[in-house]
Amino acid sequence: MKQTILLKQENLTQLGKLIPVPTYNRKAQKVGMVHIGVGGFHRAHQAYYTHKLMEGFGDNEWSICGIGLREGDRKIHDVLKKQDGLYTLIVKHPDGTIEPQVIGSIIDFKLGLDETDAVLDIMAHPDTKIVSLTITEGGYNFNPTTGEFDFANPDIQHELKHPESPKTVYGYLTAALKRRRDAGLAAFTIMSCDNIEHNGDVARRMLLAFARKQNMALAEWIEKEVCFPNSMVDRITPVTSQTDIEYLENTQGIKDEWPVTCEPFIQWVVEDKFSNGRPEFEKVGVQFVPDVKPYEKMKLRLLNAGHSVLGILGAIYGHKTINACMEDETFVTYLRAYMDEEASPVLDEVKGIDLNKYKDSLQERFANPNIKDSVSRICSESSAKLPKFLIPTLLENLAGKGSIKFATLVLAAWCYYSDKGLDKNGQPLEIIDAMSGELQRAAQQAKTDPLAFIRQESLFGDLVQNKHFTELYLDLVQKIYEKGDIKKQMLSML
Repeated sequence: MKQTILLKQENLTQLGKLIPVPTYNRKAQKVGMVHIGVGGFHRAHQAYYTHKLMEGFGDNEWSICGIGLREGDRKIHDVLKKQDGLYTLIVKHPDGTIEPQVIGSIIDFKLGLDETDAVLDIMAHPDTKIVSLTITEGGYNFNPTTGEFDFANPDIQHELKHPESPKTVYGYLTAALKRRRDAGLAAFTIMSCDNIEHNGDVARRMLLAFARKQNMALAEWIEKEVCFPNSMVDRITPVTSQTDIEYLENTQGIKDEWPVTCEPFIQWVVEDKFSNGRPEFEKVGVQFVPDVKPYEKMKLRLLNAGHSVLGILGAIYGHKTINACMEDETFVTYLRAYMDEEASPVLDEVKGIDLNKYKDSLQERFANPNIKDSVSRICSESSAKLPKFLIPTLLENLAGKGSIKFATLVLAAWCYYSDKGLDKNGQPLEIIDAMSGELQRAAQQAKTDPLAFIRQESLFGDLVQNKHFTELYLDLVQKIYEKGDIKKQMLSML
């Protein structure tokens, strides 16, 4: 049995003989960014860019302190603490090339549940210039239909009454900003890195809604002093598997309890609007622009929606991974038809982007046989994703009398998926969704009320009132339930 080396700071010299490791002095780094929500994507994206900046340009002002606010963050907290913040990034190329490297840009991690004051201290520290977020769509605590902040959330109610005892991202941000204001310090930038259109604007609107209820004077200071740049982020990052952990042990002799795998493609477009300085990320390929919105819309409506199209339809058909969908010609043709006929016509002009080449690149990325992104991951939290990625395109096409058939089939399939929970072979689907109970109940009511599923106003708004849509939707739901073969329905659309 090959001896393995534990991934820790003291072993970097030894590990450096096996794979690339940080060559900068991690002990000399200052925390310049605090990141809430350290998942795989953050570690494959922002933390990777930060590592590249530190490695290539010797910048020691911008290392990252990770923050976890939920019990679900405890495992990553414990692993990174054990590994001195180090982890392995495994880049998997379509041709089979695998490039592992150790990333060192996260130098601390704090868990809010256990150390509230320590979290607030680091956020309020003068060296902290940016607080960034990957808290998923659901973390922004707003009604997806109205866009209004959800004040009924029990944790939010607690924070309004007890501002010194935060629980959510909003409680922590306001408490830390209050400390900075009271100490005469400049505000930090709040930088959303989530897949939400106009993510910075959403973060600003939600935080101000909360702050105005909690402390109006503080809200006025936040409105004046805090910048919330919009950003578009992109890198496909599947869930880490046991196989990835074993690969490092068996081929490299490295013991890493939670590596990250990703594709080689990476992109980050950021609005150049910061409260208190920023890293020179442009040196490592980040694009700073005056207006990120056209780039955001392109990515959300093509990549993210495209993923959901493949995910929902692929799950019902029995495909287990996105690349398996892309090995099926019907799915490839359907995806491209959706992108060309429904998504592209309602996009804004995106300077410097050849849209056809971008769509070609998406197909290549989805087909990467070494990524094996699970369909269940792509379908997870569809109730938060489809209202952002797919339904807006359908609504714009309804308004402009464009094609809606491809998106409508996905929504009809989503009803079947939520109801049956089985693929065409009778195998159970892994459904991960905060609204899974409501979705299943609504889908099952469709037996007596065929429109019950799309009557969920928080997801579909008033779509149920549109006769053109409902006629097509009802026809497709009936065919899916009666015939069961989703591929036949897909082919009928082409």
